[in-house]
Amino acid sequence: MINLTENAIKALRAAISKTVQPASGLRIMIDGGGCEGFTYKMDLAYGPSSDDAVIEQGGIKVFVDSASQVHLNGTTIDFVVSPEGSGFRFDNPNAKSSCSCDKSCR
Repeated sequence: MINLTENAIKALRAAISKTVQPASGLRIMIDGGGCEGFTYKMDLAYGPSSDDAVIEQGGIKVFVDSASQVHLNGTTIDFVVSPEGSGFRFDNPNAKSSCSCDKSCR
């Protein structure tokens, strides 16, 4: 299961409310490309695909494809504002390390 912090829920609500065509949720997936093979991808989505798990938290629906589910299980997503910049931060207990390119490594 994926957990969204209150800050992440607020940021996602704001993003969804600003879209021309209202999105129904957030799509999160794991993709190749980090220092050791994985990066996170997220985008507003207009509905689930046939193999998606749908998680709803704080009124936000999160769609996760079947290939990414095992890698994202237990992940907490936060929205952080800092002097270096604002953005979503993933705390993934399945990642063995993280690296300077700000991507979790397996």
